[in-house]
Amino acid sequence: MSKIYNRIFNSKKSIKTEIIAGITVSLALVPEAIAFSFVAGVSPLVGLYSAFIVGLLSSIFGGRPGMISGATGALAVVMVELVFEHGVEYLFAAVILMGIIQISVGLLRLGKFSRIIPETVMLGFVNGLAIVIFLAQLNNFKIDDEWVFNIRLLITVLIVIITMLIMHFLPKIKKGIPGALVAIVLISVVVFVFNIDVVTVGDLASVKGGLPSFHIPSIPFKFETLQIIAPYAFIFAAIGLIESLMTLRLIDDMTDTRGSTDKECIGQGIANTVTGLFGGMGGCAMIGQSIINVENGGRQRLSGIAAAVFLLSFILFGSALIEAIPIAVLTGVMFMVVISTFEWLSFRIIRKIPKSDAFVIVLVTVVTIFADLAIAVGLGIVASALVFAWKKGNNILIEYAETKDGCKEYHVKGVLFFGSVANFNERFDPTNDPKKVIVNFGHARIFDYSGVEAISLLTEKYKKLGKRIYIKNLNKDCKGMIAKADNLAKIYFFKELHLESK
Repeated sequence: MSKIYNRIFNSKKSIKTEIIAGITVSLALVPEAIAFSFVAGVSPLVGLYSAFIVGLLSSIFGGRPGMISGATGALAVVMVELVFEHGVEYLFAAVILMGIIQISVGLLRLGKFSRIIPETVMLGFVNGLAIVIFLAQLNNFKIDDEWVFNIRLLITVLIVIITMLIMHFLPKIKKGIPGALVAIVLISVVVFVFNIDVVTVGDLASVKGGLPSFHIPSIPFKFETLQIIAPYAFIFAAIGLIESLMTLRLIDDMTDTRGSTDKECIGQGIANTVTGLFGGMGGCAMIGQSIINVENGGRQRLSGIAAAVFLLSFILFGSALIEAIPIAVLTGVMFMVVISTFEWLSFRIIRKIPKSDAFVIVLVTVVTIFADLAIAVGLGIVASALVFAWKKGNNILIEYAETKDGCKEYHVKGVLFFGSVANFNERFDPTNDPKKVIVNFGHARIFDYSGVEAISLLTEKYKKLGKRIYIKNLNKDCKGMIAKADNLAKIYFFKELHLESK
């Protein structure tokens, strides 16, 4: 038992740091959960319960200690259509199915495929998400969705600036002090004592409630219902896992540790399945709150568990205190998250990296802002793959030389796959080549069926002209690939030419 304890906590100081980080995160979770509830078209308590359950269970069962999960905007914007057309009960059912899908992904060990996400896509993702977080905070400066330049706006801006200054300079004066928590408490007290007229959490919605109760969605249990919720569930699962796994990578880099992608998929799935059964809107990892947690010293599971528990305690007992927090303070906290999230390095490297990489960064950033995360990442991966295929396809090199026995030998260097097949075929001259031609693959490899098909078609061309082409120095794996494609034309190997010459 002591070994497990020591593995989780290094000291009592570590426990204190984790709990303080959890308190800070829990305060930042409240307005986000409320705001995303409005976006999804559900009650604020639905979002708060989701933040509690998802945050708690993903911290316990997930694969990335220190990462914070809860109700997110990326999911809320696609949930609103289901709620509007079919009602909130269908949303709960879709969230349950979403969780089951995510658990299946984890059990099938598909989370490892997140490793193929290029760094350029990662840069575009964090930049786009930082801009989305920034734009979402601008609504806190408006009244009824309109800019009103009055004394309240001036005070709001002043509070935001003071909050940011406290968060920036306080940790430099004395390390270990959570600047965000100090700013929230200090400014909230000042606003309350002097009765300053600013928007508070309570002005958005009440956060008072009881314990979440078990609730089986009130929907018809028939195939037509599954047809309605299944497409949404798959979209929710995809968006949730993509955002969670990319946030996991970001926290890995920040902490110089490694989380488990498959375990995180299972943890997110368990959290969402349970959330749906308790009337929640589901969720996933939250990049902003995760960064707040890490920057305040949260590295273990305790910080995420503490954040969820404190959030529930706010709902049960401390709603009056939480409702008194000025939104401007939380806006300042999130602006600091924006500054920490955005990869400012992008501006320095954008002109130094290949134009194709720069294009991918901008593409993912823009699509993340104007569409959603899943589409942005998908487009980024596809664009990166196409660029790679194009470059790799142009790198295939073929040289030839006449041999002493009248044969012509082609030396191939590079990779033969779908992207290089056209360049490969253009280098051969079946009409003018001698009766026997050798293709030397000593410095080349065949990667896919397109490469096998290219060799097969080339063999057929020479055969129709009464000539024969032989393959030389092909490795065992490539020979196995050709052998499996037994429906193709017979491909001759160099050893057959050697036997004929005898």
